[in-house]
Amino acid sequence: MDTDIKYTPQDYKSDQYVRWCPGCGDYATLNCLHKAMAELNIPPHCMAVVSGIGCSSRLPYYMNTYGFHTIHGRGAAIATGVKTARPDLSVWLVTGDGDCLAIGGNHFIHAIRRNVDINIILMNNKIYGLTKGQYSPTSERGFVSKSSPYGTVEDPFIPAELTLGARGQFFARAIDVDLPTMTSVMTAAARHKGASVVEVLVNCVIFNDGIHKNISDKEFRSERTINLRHGEKMLFGQNNAKGLVLEGLKIKAITIGQDGYTLDDVLVHNAHEKDVTLHNMLALMKDELPIATGVIRDVEAPSYDEGVAQQIADVQAKNPTRTLRELLMKGETWEVK
Repeated sequence: MDTDIKYTPQDYKSDQYVRWCPGCGDYATLNCLHKAMAELNIPPHCMAVVSGIGCSSRLPYYMNTYGFHTIHGRGAAIATGVKTARPDLSVWLVTGDGDCLAIGGNHFIHAIRRNVDINIILMNNKIYGLTKGQYSPTSERGFVSKSSPYGTVEDPFIPAELTLGARGQFFARAIDVDLPTMTSVMTAAARHKGASVVEVLVNCVIFNDGIHKNISDKEFRSERTINLRHGEKMLFGQNNAKGLVLEGLKIKAITIGQDGYTLDDVLVHNAHEKDVTLHNMLALMKDELPIATGVIRDVEAPSYDEGVAQQIADVQAKNPTRTLRELLMKGETWEVK
Protein backbone atom coordinates (compact mmCIF):
# COMPACT_ATOMS: atom_id res chain seq x y z
CA MET A 1 0.00 0.00 0.00
CA ASP A 2 1.49 3.35 -1.05
CA THR A 3 1.98 5.89 1.69
CA ASP A 4 4.32 8.76 2.40
CA ILE A 5 4.40 7.85 6.09
CA LYS A 6 6.74 5.16 7.39
CA TYR A 7 5.03 3.26 10.19
CA THR A 8 6.73 1.42 13.04
CA PRO A 9 5.44 -1.48 15.20
CA GLN A 10 4.64 1.05 17.93
CA ASP A 11 2.08 2.72 15.65
CA TYR A 12 -0.08 -0.42 15.76
CA LYS A 13 -0.03 -0.79 19.55
CA SER A 14 -3.02 0.47 21.50
CA ASP A 15 -2.83 2.07 24.93
CA GLN A 16 -4.49 -0.95 26.56
CA TYR A 17 -2.64 -3.09 29.11
CA VAL A 18 -2.09 -6.54 27.59
CA ARG A 19 -3.92 -9.09 29.75
CA TRP A 20 -2.67 -12.58 29.10
CA CYS A 21 -0.95 -14.94 31.50
CA PRO A 22 2.82 -14.32 31.76
CA GLY A 23 4.55 -16.62 29.29
CA CYS A 24 1.50 -17.12 27.06
CA GLY A 25 2.34 -17.62 23.39
CA ASP A 26 -0.29 -15.03 22.45
CA TYR A 27 2.19 -12.28 23.35
CA ALA A 28 4.55 -13.41 20.60
CA THR A 29 1.71 -13.52 18.08
CA LEU A 30 0.67 -9.96 18.92
CA ASN A 31 4.27 -8.77 18.72
CA CYS A 32 4.77 -10.35 15.30
CA LEU A 33 1.52 -8.89 13.98
CA HIS A 34 2.71 -5.41 14.97
CA LYS A 35 6.03 -6.06 13.19
CA ALA A 36 4.34 -7.47 10.09
CA MET A 37 2.02 -4.48 9.77
CA ALA A 38 4.97 -2.11 10.02
CA GLU A 39 6.84 -4.07 7.36
CA LEU A 40 3.82 -3.91 5.07
CA ASN A 41 3.38 -0.23 6.00
CA ILE A 42 -0.40 -0.53 6.12
CA PRO A 43 -1.89 2.62 7.72
CA PRO A 44 -3.59 1.64 10.99
CA HIS A 45 -6.86 3.23 9.84
CA CYS A 46 -6.83 0.87 6.84
CA MET A 47 -6.83 -2.26 8.98
CA ALA A 48 -9.60 -4.09 10.85
CA VAL A 49 -9.01 -6.90 13.35
CA VAL A 50 -11.96 -9.19 14.10
CA SER A 51 -12.16 -11.87 16.79
CA GLY A 52 -14.63 -14.22 18.39
CA ILE A 53 -14.38 -15.49 21.97
CA GLY A 54 -11.38 -16.94 23.80
CA CYS A 55 -7.98 -15.91 25.12
CA SER A 56 -6.75 -15.19 21.58
CA SER A 57 -9.81 -13.06 20.88
CA ARG A 58 -8.64 -10.32 23.24
CA LEU A 59 -6.08 -9.30 20.62
CA PRO A 60 -8.14 -6.54 18.89
CA TYR A 61 -7.97 -4.52 22.13
CA TYR A 62 -4.21 -4.34 21.74
CA MET A 63 -4.25 -3.02 18.16
CA ASN A 64 -4.39 0.67 17.28
CA THR A 65 -6.70 -0.18 14.37
CA TYR A 66 -10.38 -0.81 13.82
CA GLY A 67 -11.38 -3.76 15.98
CA PHE A 68 -14.40 -6.01 16.51
CA HIS A 69 -14.59 -8.37 19.50
CA THR A 70 -17.59 -10.36 18.32
CA ILE A 71 -19.35 -13.58 19.35
CA HIS A 72 -18.24 -17.14 19.80
CA GLY A 73 -17.26 -18.77 16.50
CA ARG A 74 -18.78 -16.07 14.31
CA GLY A 75 -15.65 -14.07 13.61
CA ALA A 76 -15.21 -15.44 10.07
CA ALA A 77 -18.77 -14.46 9.11
CA ILE A 78 -18.34 -10.93 10.45
CA ALA A 79 -14.89 -10.57 8.84
CA THR A 80 -16.49 -11.64 5.55
CA GLY A 81 -19.06 -8.87 5.88
CA VAL A 82 -16.42 -6.28 6.73
CA LYS A 83 -14.27 -7.20 3.73
CA THR A 84 -17.21 -7.35 1.32
CA ALA A 85 -18.50 -3.95 2.44
CA ARG A 86 -15.07 -2.36 2.73
CA PRO A 87 -12.73 -4.11 0.27
CA ASP A 88 -10.17 -1.35 0.81
CA LEU A 89 -9.47 -2.55 4.37
CA SER A 90 -6.88 -5.14 5.35
CA VAL A 91 -9.08 -7.50 7.38
CA TRP A 92 -7.68 -9.92 9.97
CA LEU A 93 -9.49 -12.61 11.92
CA VAL A 94 -7.77 -13.64 15.15
CA THR A 95 -9.09 -16.88 16.57
CA GLY A 96 -8.21 -20.02 18.52
CA ASP A 97 -8.58 -23.75 17.99
CA GLY A 98 -11.78 -23.84 20.06
CA ASP A 99 -13.40 -20.66 18.74
CA CYS A 100 -12.51 -21.43 15.12
CA LEU A 101 -12.80 -25.19 14.77
CA ALA A 102 -15.67 -26.10 17.14
CA ILE A 103 -18.62 -23.68 17.20
CA GLY A 104 -17.02 -21.64 14.40
CA GLY A 105 -16.05 -24.55 12.16
CA ASN A 106 -18.78 -24.05 9.58
CA HIS A 107 -18.04 -20.33 9.18
CA PHE A 108 -14.32 -21.11 8.91
CA ILE A 109 -14.54 -23.67 6.11
CA HIS A 110 -16.95 -21.56 4.05
CA ALA A 111 -14.81 -18.43 4.37
CA ILE A 112 -11.96 -20.58 3.03
CA ARG A 113 -14.09 -22.14 0.27
CA ARG A 114 -15.34 -18.74 -0.86
CA ASN A 115 -11.78 -17.43 -0.81
CA VAL A 116 -12.73 -14.24 1.01
CA ASP A 117 -9.72 -11.92 1.14
CA ILE A 118 -9.24 -12.09 4.90
CA ASN A 119 -6.18 -13.13 6.88
CA ILE A 120 -6.89 -15.71 9.57
CA ILE A 121 -4.48 -16.14 12.49
CA LEU A 122 -5.39 -19.42 14.17
CA MET A 123 -3.67 -19.78 17.56
CA ASN A 124 -3.54 -23.48 18.38
CA ASN A 125 -2.74 -24.46 21.96
CA LYS A 126 -4.88 -27.62 21.82
CA ILE A 127 -6.96 -26.60 24.84
CA TYR A 128 -9.79 -24.30 25.92
CA GLY A 129 -7.86 -21.75 27.98
CA LEU A 130 -10.44 -19.04 28.72
CA THR A 131 -12.95 -21.55 30.15
CA LYS A 132 -10.22 -23.23 32.19
CA GLY A 133 -8.90 -26.34 30.55
CA GLN A 134 -11.40 -28.43 28.58
CA TYR A 135 -10.13 -30.44 25.61
CA SER A 136 -10.52 -28.75 22.22
CA PRO A 137 -11.07 -29.95 18.62
CA THR A 138 -7.27 -30.19 18.17
CA SER A 139 -6.52 -32.13 21.38
CA GLU A 140 -4.96 -35.53 20.68
CA ARG A 141 -6.84 -38.79 21.26
CA GLY A 142 -6.35 -39.86 24.86
CA PHE A 143 -5.71 -36.31 26.09
CA VAL A 144 -6.62 -35.91 29.78
CA SER A 145 -8.37 -32.66 30.67
CA LYS A 146 -11.09 -31.31 32.94
CA SER A 147 -13.72 -32.40 30.45
CA SER A 148 -11.99 -35.71 29.62
CA PRO A 149 -10.61 -37.01 32.96
CA TYR A 150 -10.10 -40.49 31.50
CA GLY A 151 -8.77 -39.28 28.16
CA THR A 152 -10.55 -38.18 24.98
CA VAL A 153 -11.99 -40.82 22.68
CA GLU A 154 -11.93 -38.56 19.61
CA ASP A 155 -9.46 -37.91 16.84
CA PRO A 156 -8.53 -34.24 16.42
CA PHE A 157 -8.94 -31.82 13.57
CA ILE A 158 -5.69 -30.86 11.87
CA PRO A 159 -6.07 -27.19 10.84
CA ALA A 160 -3.96 -27.64 7.70
CA GLU A 161 -6.00 -30.62 6.54
CA LEU A 162 -9.24 -28.76 7.16
CA THR A 163 -7.99 -25.67 5.32
CA LEU A 164 -6.74 -27.54 2.27
CA GLY A 165 -9.81 -29.77 2.26
CA ALA A 166 -11.96 -26.64 2.06
CA ARG A 167 -10.01 -25.65 -1.08
CA GLY A 168 -7.79 -23.19 0.75
CA GLN A 169 -5.19 -21.44 -1.40
CA PHE A 170 -2.91 -20.17 1.38
CA PHE A 171 -1.72 -22.01 4.46
CA ALA A 172 1.29 -21.28 6.65
CA ARG A 173 2.47 -22.43 10.06
CA ALA A 174 4.72 -20.97 12.74
CA ILE A 175 5.73 -21.70 16.33
CA ASP A 176 5.35 -19.01 18.99
CA VAL A 177 9.08 -19.18 19.85
CA ASP A 178 10.14 -18.56 16.23
CA LEU A 179 9.32 -14.89 15.81
CA PRO A 180 11.15 -14.29 12.49
CA THR A 181 9.19 -17.08 10.77
CA MET A 182 5.92 -15.93 12.29
CA THR A 183 6.45 -12.36 11.11
CA SER A 184 7.42 -13.46 7.60
CA VAL A 185 4.38 -15.73 7.13
CA MET A 186 2.06 -12.97 8.36
CA THR A 187 3.46 -10.56 5.78
CA ALA A 188 3.09 -13.25 3.09
CA ALA A 189 -0.51 -13.85 4.19
CA ALA A 190 -1.32 -10.14 3.91
CA ARG A 191 0.14 -9.98 0.41
CA HIS A 192 -1.88 -13.01 -0.71
CA LYS A 193 -5.11 -12.09 -2.48
CA GLY A 194 -7.77 -14.35 -1.01
CA ALA A 195 -8.29 -16.25 2.23
CA SER A 196 -5.08 -16.97 4.10
CA VAL A 197 -4.64 -19.14 7.18
CA VAL A 198 -1.65 -18.85 9.49
CA GLU A 199 -1.61 -21.53 12.19
CA VAL A 200 0.46 -20.46 15.18
CA LEU A 201 1.40 -23.23 17.60
CA VAL A 202 1.17 -21.42 20.94
CA ASN A 203 1.81 -22.56 24.49
CA CYS A 204 -0.79 -22.27 27.26
CA VAL A 205 1.35 -22.05 30.39
CA ILE A 206 -1.58 -22.65 32.75
CA PHE A 207 -3.71 -25.44 31.28
CA ASN A 208 -1.52 -27.11 28.63
CA ASP A 209 2.06 -26.14 29.36
CA GLY A 210 4.65 -27.70 27.05
CA ILE A 211 2.14 -29.05 24.52
CA HIS A 212 4.49 -28.16 21.63
CA LYS A 213 7.70 -28.79 23.61
CA ASN A 214 8.74 -31.71 21.42
CA ILE A 215 9.23 -29.36 18.47
CA SER A 216 9.64 -25.92 20.04
CA ASP A 217 12.64 -26.51 22.32
CA LYS A 218 15.69 -24.87 20.79
CA GLU A 219 17.99 -27.83 21.47
CA PHE A 220 16.24 -30.04 18.95
CA ARG A 221 13.99 -27.69 16.97
CA SER A 222 16.21 -27.88 13.89
CA GLU A 223 15.88 -31.68 13.84
CA ARG A 224 12.13 -31.81 14.32
CA THR A 225 10.96 -28.90 12.19
CA ILE A 226 11.57 -27.77 8.64
CA ASN A 227 11.09 -24.17 7.53
CA LEU A 228 9.80 -24.31 3.97
CA ARG A 229 10.70 -21.49 1.59
CA HIS A 230 9.39 -21.23 -1.96
CA GLY A 231 12.04 -22.07 -4.56
CA GLU A 232 14.48 -23.53 -2.02
CA LYS A 233 15.55 -27.08 -1.19
CA MET A 234 13.64 -28.77 1.64
CA LEU A 235 16.54 -28.98 4.09
CA PHE A 236 16.58 -29.27 7.86
CA GLY A 237 18.66 -30.55 10.75
CA GLN A 238 21.99 -29.34 12.10
CA ASN A 239 23.83 -27.52 9.30
CA ASN A 240 20.98 -28.53 6.93
CA ALA A 241 22.43 -32.02 6.74
CA LYS A 242 19.02 -33.61 6.18
CA GLY A 243 16.38 -33.23 3.50
CA LEU A 244 13.07 -34.45 2.18
CA VAL A 245 12.71 -36.68 -0.88
CA LEU A 246 9.75 -38.27 -2.57
CA GLU A 247 9.90 -42.06 -2.54
CA GLY A 248 6.97 -43.52 -4.39
CA LEU A 249 3.89 -41.76 -3.08
CA LYS A 250 5.42 -40.83 0.28
CA ILE A 251 7.76 -38.20 1.64
CA LYS A 252 10.91 -39.53 3.25
CA ALA A 253 13.51 -37.80 5.43
CA ILE A 254 17.09 -38.59 4.45
CA THR A 255 20.61 -37.61 5.47
CA ILE A 256 22.59 -36.11 2.61
CA GLY A 257 25.59 -38.24 1.75
CA GLN A 258 24.15 -41.42 3.24
CA ASP A 259 22.51 -44.37 1.48
CA GLY A 260 23.39 -42.85 -1.89
CA TYR A 261 21.34 -39.66 -1.41
CA THR A 262 22.79 -36.36 -2.61
CA LEU A 263 21.63 -32.75 -2.47
CA ASP A 264 20.23 -33.18 -5.98
CA ASP A 265 17.70 -35.70 -4.65
CA VAL A 266 16.17 -33.24 -2.18
CA LEU A 267 12.83 -31.73 -3.16
CA VAL A 268 12.49 -28.04 -4.02
CA HIS A 269 9.51 -26.33 -2.40
CA ASN A 270 6.96 -24.90 -4.81
CA ALA A 271 4.33 -23.06 -2.75
CA HIS A 272 2.62 -21.90 -5.97
CA GLU A 273 1.86 -25.38 -7.34
CA LYS A 274 -1.89 -25.58 -7.98
CA ASP A 275 -2.08 -29.32 -7.31
CA VAL A 276 -2.59 -29.62 -3.56
CA THR A 277 -1.28 -33.19 -3.20
CA LEU A 278 2.28 -32.45 -2.11
CA HIS A 279 1.23 -29.43 -0.03
CA ASN A 280 -1.17 -31.68 1.88
CA MET A 281 1.56 -34.24 2.49
CA LEU A 282 3.96 -31.55 3.74
CA ALA A 283 1.34 -30.01 6.02
CA LEU A 284 0.50 -33.36 7.63
CA MET A 285 4.06 -34.50 8.38
CA LYS A 286 4.69 -35.74 11.93
CA ASP A 287 6.38 -38.52 13.95
CA GLU A 288 9.49 -39.58 12.01
CA LEU A 289 9.14 -36.56 9.70
CA PRO A 290 9.74 -32.93 10.72
CA ILE A 291 6.81 -30.58 11.33
CA ALA A 292 6.57 -28.10 8.45
CA THR A 293 6.63 -24.37 9.18
CA GLY A 294 6.69 -21.40 6.82
CA VAL A 295 4.40 -20.87 3.84
CA ILE A 296 3.25 -24.30 2.68
CA ARG A 297 0.73 -23.21 0.03
CA ASP A 298 0.30 -19.85 -1.74
CA VAL A 299 -1.76 -20.10 -4.94
CA GLU A 300 -3.63 -17.36 -6.78
CA ALA A 301 -7.38 -17.76 -7.30
CA PRO A 302 -10.41 -15.46 -7.71
CA SER A 303 -11.51 -13.95 -4.40
CA TYR A 304 -15.09 -13.69 -3.14
CA ASP A 305 -15.06 -9.96 -2.43
CA GLU A 306 -13.65 -9.13 -5.86
CA GLY A 307 -16.30 -11.32 -7.46
CA VAL A 308 -19.10 -9.58 -5.58
CA ALA A 309 -17.75 -6.13 -6.46
CA GLN A 310 -17.46 -7.06 -10.14
CA GLN A 311 -20.96 -8.54 -10.17
CA ILE A 312 -22.41 -5.33 -8.72
CA ALA A 313 -20.53 -3.24 -11.28
CA ASP A 314 -21.76 -5.43 -14.13
CA VAL A 315 -25.40 -5.20 -13.01
CA GLN A 316 -25.16 -1.43 -12.49
CA ALA A 317 -23.71 -1.00 -15.97
CA LYS A 318 -26.80 -2.64 -17.47
CA ASN A 319 -29.32 -0.84 -15.26
CA PRO A 320 -29.66 2.97 -15.36
CA THR A 321 -31.51 3.03 -12.01
CA ARG A 322 -29.28 4.66 -9.41
CA THR A 323 -31.52 5.79 -6.54
CA LEU A 324 -34.37 4.37 -4.48
CA ARG A 325 -36.72 7.04 -5.86
CA GLU A 326 -35.85 6.04 -9.43
CA LEU A 327 -36.56 2.41 -8.54
CA LEU A 328 -39.95 3.24 -7.00
CA MET A 329 -40.97 5.50 -9.89
CA LYS A 330 -39.83 3.32 -12.77
CA GLY A 331 -42.88 1.06 -12.70
CA GLU A 332 -46.55 1.88 -13.20
CA THR A 333 -47.49 4.79 -10.93
CA TRP A 334 -50.52 6.91 -10.18
CA GLU A 335 -51.20 10.11 -8.28
CA VAL A 336 -53.70 10.28 -5.40
CA LYS A 337 -55.41 13.65 -4.84
